Amino acid sequence: MTIASKDFVRLRWSLLLFIVLVLLGGAAVFATRHLAEQEAKTNQQVLAQRDDIQARLARANEETAEIRQKIGRYQEIEARGHLGQEHRLEWVERIAQIKNARRLIDIQYELSPQKPVDAALLPNGGTAGGYEFMASTMKLQIQLLHEDDLLGFLNDLNGSVQAFLHVRGCHVERAAKSGAERGIAAQLKAECTIDWITLREKK
Repeated sequence: MTIASKDFVRLRWSLLLFIVLVLLGGAAVFATRHLAEQEAKTNQQVLAQRDDIQARLARANEETAEIRQKIGRYQEIEARGHLGQEHRLEWVERIAQIKNARRLIDIQYELSPQKPVDAALLPNGGTAGGYEFMASTMKLQIQLLHEDDLLGFLNDLNGSVQAFLHVRGCHVERAAKSGAERGIAAQLKAECTIDWITLREKK
């Protein structure tokens, strides 16, 4: 079969057109795929930025809540009188009031000078910002009719004085009997060690 020159020219242009169309189609497919990849990459970046913003907002909210909690705690400490100088006279008066109200037989105590809080109580240190925890240790001796008297005394004291009370320990034993005693006699005697803790500005 012989192809005429005119037919060959026509066929050649058809082949060229086909090749061009194939190339254009391939380019379109490549461009579409590239655009899809770029769009996916952009979406990932947007999602990453969104997650980062949400994480920062969450941290900011946590920090805000923590600051509010610290402010509230500071205001509570200040309101209860735990901040600043000791109120020893008020402490003594309050002990006497509780003794009379509960009709306790006898209370003897000795309050030591103020010093930095025991490291065993606060292992991370007795400082908080520009403040430091100070403690005065009390040696308490109290005569009781029963153990509830001691618990009631400590509970009343803890809820009414301007200090944090940390009871290191109490030793309770039966009181010695004496035939010469008249009236109500103590059945028990207790010896307690109590830290009176306050917060003051660091010097």
